[in-house]
Amino acid sequence: MSGAYINRIATSVPEHDVHAAFVAFADKMLEDERMRAIFLRMAAKAEIGHRYSTLQADQPLKPGAVDVHALYRRGSFPSTAQRMELFEKAAPVLARCALDKLALKPAERERIQHVIVTCCTGFYAPGLDFEIVDHLGLSTSVERTMVGFMGCYAAINALKLARHIVRSEPRQSVLMVNLELCTLHLQETQDLSEVLSFLVFGDGCAASLITSEPVGLEIDSFHAMQIEGTRGLITWRVGDIGFDMLLSGRVPGEIGKALRESASELTTGGPFGPIDLWAVHPGGRSILDAVENGLGLAPDDLQASRSVLSRFGNMSSATVMFVLQELMREARAGQSGCAISFGPGLTAETMRFHAV
Repeated sequence: MSGAYINRIATSVPEHDVHAAFVAFADKMLEDERMRAIFLRMAAKAEIGHRYSTLQADQPLKPGAVDVHALYRRGSFPSTAQRMELFEKAAPVLARCALDKLALKPAERERIQHVIVTCCTGFYAPGLDFEIVDHLGLSTSVERTMVGFMGCYAAINALKLARHIVRSEPRQSVLMVNLELCTLHLQETQDLSEVLSFLVFGDGCAASLITSEPVGLEIDSFHAMQIEGTRGLITWRVGDIGFDMLLSGRVPGEIGKALRESASELTTGGPFGPIDLWAVHPGGRSILDAVENGLGLAPDDLQASRSVLSRFGNMSSATVMFVLQELMREARAGQSGCAISFGPGLTAETMRFHAV
C-alpha cells in the first residue's frame, strides 16, 4: 500500500501584531488592582512576543476601544452574529494568502480531488471550502470535508483523513487548510483565568499538500489518548456574544501526569525507532513545560514549538502545522518524529512521522 506524505506546508498570519495592545487593554479592563498585578506578571512570563489578528489595534487606543473596527468597546462587546460577519470577510483573505504561498503547480492542482478544512472559530455556508476551490480553480467535483469545532487537535484528525484518502487513492492528492481567527472571541470579563486564556491566542492559517509522492514527511501512524476524569477541563461553546472557552488551570498538570504514565509508549515508537523531532502544539508555556517534564525531554527538543509560541502565540488547529513547517526546514532524511496536540476531552492526539 502506498504511503502518505506531507509534501510541503505554507503558513500565513494577518499583518496586525496585537499582543502588546491586548496586554495594555486587559490591564485597563481588570478593575481589581491585585488581579492586574497578577495578569501583568503572568504576561511577562508567557514567553509570547507577538500575536497577530485580523483586527488592527488602535495605537493610541480610542476611548473605550481596542481595535480599529471598534468591534471591542468597553460595555458593548459584539454579538456572535457581528463576529461571524467579520469572520466571513477576513477568513478567505487569510486563506488565500497561505494558498498562494503554497505555490501549487498546475499539475498539482489537477491531482487535488479532496479539500479538508479545519476551523473552530467561525462558520458560514457556502464556506471556506468553496472559497478555496474557487481561488485555486479546482474541479467543481472535488470532495470537500469540514472538520469543525474540534479545537487545537483538529489538524491531527484532518491528517488522519488525508492519510486514509491517499493510501486508498494514491493518484489523488489532498489539500488541507487549517484556519483560525481566535481573536474574534475576546470577552469582556473580570475573571482572571479567562483573561489569561485570551493572552495566548492569535490568528493564523496553514495550507498543506498531502500526496503519495515520497517527499517531505511520511505519515506513519496515529494514536489518541483521552485523559480520564478531565472531560470538563477544556470546553468551547457558542454563546450570545462570541464563542465561550473554558481553559482550566489544571490542564498542564493533567497533561504532564498522563504523559509520564505513557512516556514509554510514545518515546519508544515501536517499529519507527526513537524520536528525533518533536512537534508539540504550543498551547502555552506551561503546556510545553508539562510535556517537557512529563516525557523527560531536553530543552532543545521543543525549540520549534517554543519558537512558534513566541512569534505567533496559540492559533488553535493551525499551530501544530506551523511547528511541523519549522521542523521540515531542518529535518534530515530518516529522522523520526512525533506530533502532539491537546484539546477538549481532555485528549492528546499524536502522529508519528519520519523525514524522507
